[in-house]
Amino acid sequence: MISTPHMQAREEYVPSAASHLYCPECGATYDLHQQQSYCQNPACLHPLLVAYHVPNDWRKEHLALGPASMWRYAPMLPLQRIENRVSLGEGWTPLLPVKRHPGKLWIKHEALNPSGSFKARGISMAISRAKELGVKQVVLPTAGNAGGAVSAYAARAGMKARVYMPETTPMVFQQECQFMGAELHLTPGSIRESGAQMKKAADHDQWFDLSTLKEPYRIEGKKTMGYEIAEQLQWKVPDVVIYPTGGGTGLIGIWKAFVELGRLGWTNGKLPRMVAVQASGCQPLVEAFREGTATVIPPAHPKTLASGLRVPKSFGDRLLLRILAETQGFAIAVSDEEILDGVSQLARREGIFVAPEGGATWMAYQKLLKMNWLNRDESVILLNTGSAYKYLENMV
Repeated sequence: MISTPHMQAREEYVPSAASHLYCPECGATYDLHQQQSYCQNPACLHPLLVAYHVPNDWRKEHLALGPASMWRYAPMLPLQRIENRVSLGEGWTPLLPVKRHPGKLWIKHEALNPSGSFKARGISMAISRAKELGVKQVVLPTAGNAGGAVSAYAARAGMKARVYMPETTPMVFQQECQFMGAELHLTPGSIRESGAQMKKAADHDQWFDLSTLKEPYRIEGKKTMGYEIAEQLQWKVPDVVIYPTGGGTGLIGIWKAFVELGRLGWTNGKLPRMVAVQASGCQPLVEAFREGTATVIPPAHPKTLASGLRVPKSFGDRLLLRILAETQGFAIAVSDEEILDGVSQLARREGIFVAPEGGATWMAYQKLLKMNWLNRDESVILLNTGSAYKYLENMV
């Protein structure tokens, strides 16, 4: 991405308003300027969030001076110096109206990000902050897309990357990591087993862990989806956001974005009702929501063709369930057969070839209509988190 001198000056003029890190569970605070992972209170071990001062000299009008990427929101992002930015042009993806529901239903089409998925946002931010804090090598377990993204951004930053991935992950995800120069380790089972294998590595402590929600900055990249949705809707808050939820970083991020937009005074402070969509073969969050529990019980044998939804337990399950309750949201599951039907329907009706996770949100929307949980007069955003082309091996 090439920016004009004027854009560069604008970004220098309005620096990051980040102040510190905090635990939303126990209230502990942490230094923004040191490497951090998650809350170290043994009774807590919760994901950390970034706190911000409201920048008084930043207005909506300034956004036009920034880049057409997620970095247009730099004052409400945690990176301290622009020279540490590791970018491939992520963000500012289209919000596509669904033609059969004009003015009420949109698809946020994240497949157009670098590396073909929304993971580019969170990984760009995490790698940028890692660079800023002196990290030289990063590691993570992945269900697929995050591995490709970390391989790409680590290469861009001149870092080493190590990726642990289930051996059943479609070949394109494996090859993507290898072409980008990452050290790839294939494991049996799901991402749970990949994470366990990663922890067993003798030199694990020499690598900075970028696992979902075990560092504070992937949320900050993902939250820019919420900022973009608001800006693309002329700062109107949608009634409902339907999100395919594995680790759930993006659901937390979008919720956080609308909280911050209310504090900025750029929206009316309303929060959209957040809906978590999972696959019926791996639906721990749905079951916990239905039972009213504070945490999830991971399934013994998670199974779904939607790799991003084959996450037995999110590290942020408590926060996800709290957000669903706070926003009067919902959690719903769809079968693999329904997911494939959803992909096909959107392709034929709208010309949008979504990933299985995107097909899941479309089918969840239709189910929620039939349940009368939402109605056609409400404004609804469906998240398509990635490109169908990377999943063809699983879908045929």
